[in-house]
Amino acid sequence: MFNKRMMVMMAALLVLLLGLAGCGQKAADKPAAKVLKVGAETTFPPFEFQDEQSKEYVGFDMDLARAVGKQMGYEVQIQSMGFDGLIPALEGGNIDLIVSGMSITPERAEKVSFSKPYYKSGLSIIVKADNQTIKGFKELEGKKIAVQIGTTGAEEAKKIKGATVREFNSNAESYMELKAGGVDAVVNDLPVNQYYMAKSGDKSAKLLSEISNAEDYGMAIAKKNGELTEKVNKALEELKKNGEYDKIYEKWFGKKPQA
Repeated sequence: MFNKRMMVMMAALLVLLLGLAGCGQKAADKPAAKVLKVGAETTFPPFEFQDEQSKEYVGFDMDLARAVGKQMGYEVQIQSMGFDGLIPALEGGNIDLIVSGMSITPERAEKVSFSKPYYKSGLSIIVKADNQTIKGFKELEGKKIAVQIGTTGAEEAKKIKGATVREFNSNAESYMELKAGGVDAVVNDLPVNQYYMAKSGDKSAKLLSEISNAEDYGMAIAKKNGELTEKVNKALEELKKNGEYDKIYEKWFGKKPQA
């Protein structure tokens, strides 16, 4: 009886061990998820910003980056950092992709590879509502201008004759400086200024109608990573074909993109 009982117990133990081994084998066979590390300066609504309640990074760029990653079969991880630190982080291999309202410029193209353009923008001006002297970029000569550090808005503002340019880490700081009277104007990308005016309800400021330097946004990839550049371009093309790009655009800008 004792031997029979021992045999039954040993048989049960063997079945259990085989089952565990099978589970372990299945877990080992399952490939690890491919991760795409995306860098962004996350104080740039409506392109990228942190939701106050969920604390997630949201916006047009964030939705598009996740859609591109999904199309490519990657899990997207967003890494927030200063705008002027994005390209160094890409060059150093700390991130794989920059999706952060980055304009395609010859200077940047010397350091990184850009995807095909995914958004067309331009520079605009916000001034105090009672300001009757500044009507466009010409009148910014000799004035105090707030910009976000590292942006094309900052670069263009520095070209304005006699202007004093004050650089801030975020757009929010630029707008606060205007409200406080520390500067005469804020120069930033049109959709960013539009979003601020729409969401803040700030009656003390106004957006001027003149637009300067129409420019394209692109996703930036390390020059050595040509394969990823091809994958990103293909994913963007597929998202535009299947309508997903249009859905994301309309969600954040309230209208479909121009053809």
